[in-house]
Amino acid sequence: MIHEPVSYFTALLIGLLSGAHCIGMCGGITNALSFAIPEPQRKLRQATPILLLYNAGRIFSYTIAGAIVGLLGGWLQQTGSAAGPALRLFAGLMLIAMGFYLAGWWRGLTYLEQLGGYLWKYLQPIGKRLLPVTRLPQAAALGMLWGWLPCGLVYSALTWSAASASWLQSSLIMFSFGLGTLPVMLMTGLFAHQVKVWLQRNAIRNLAALLVIGFGVWTIAGALYHRGDAHSGRQDHTTLQQVVPHQATITSRI
Repeated sequence: MIHEPVSYFTALLIGLLSGAHCIGMCGGITNALSFAIPEPQRKLRQATPILLLYNAGRIFSYTIAGAIVGLLGGWLQQTGSAAGPALRLFAGLMLIAMGFYLAGWWRGLTYLEQLGGYLWKYLQPIGKRLLPVTRLPQAAALGMLWGWLPCGLVYSALTWSAASASWLQSSLIMFSFGLGTLPVMLMTGLFAHQVKVWLQRNAIRNLAALLVIGFGVWTIAGALYHRGDAHSGRQDHTTLQQVVPHQATITSRI
């Protein structure tokens, strides 16, 4: 199970380093939502609460999704002792895939996005009915729908959070991930181009990718270690069962 505070920091860091991908995928949505605000409300002072609620709703959806997969992970761990290390192993592989995706070395996560598209086609029409945005509750509702937009990085983070096998831990990991994406998403607009250019530098992208891959390797190592401990524990238990009856036989003879 993932209990280390470093998991929350890592999730925050992954969200922050995913900024270039977020701008490329969601920057257009942010701009579209900004233009969905009526002209008189587009001034910075009036638009800021709406933009904050867009992102708050998005992060809330990530958190709810984290709680759901955390419950699923907990249920899987209860079905067998091997499920925990297997979940952690799979989570590590997904983190490595996320790193390759961030660096542009491998785009396999796009297949996950295609699967998520089936859900999105039902949610998108609901979002259209909330436009134009004239009230704060509309902004929050649109943000919550936005949180279910198909995204390979989000799916990877969800898989990783599921290894915690706890709805609370998993939801906090996803909340931290969403919080990490917040600065870049809020800066889309006036500073979007400058931020995108900086985040898309090869050195920055490769460093982000290597950090995520490194944590994926660490997660896999932890899974193999826990699996070895579990296997050793079973062997010790079996040996004890063999020794105890033998001692009982000797005692009865005496």
